[in-house]
Amino acid sequence: MPLSHHPLVKEFPEYKEQIHDLKMKNDHFSKLMKEYEEIDKHVFRIESDEEPTGDEYLRDLKKQRLKIKDELHSIMKEA
Repeated sequence: MPLSHHPLVKEFPEYKEQIHDLKMKNDHFSKLMKEYEEIDKHVFRIESDEEPTGDEYLRDLKKQRLKIKDELHSIMKEA
């Protein structure tokens, strides 16, 4: 399986405009999105062997990324 980043606009293309608006106008959304992107980059580095680590740590990071993505999605649906 090819490695890739998981940017929100790729995960939720139907919310592209809302993502941009929320990022500019909602501090909580913006902070969560920044955290999501940092975790996503970290996961990518680990999966591409730039930053070797244990499977459990990677699994925890992915769970954290998913939790934040779910919260971001909830905010987008309510906007």
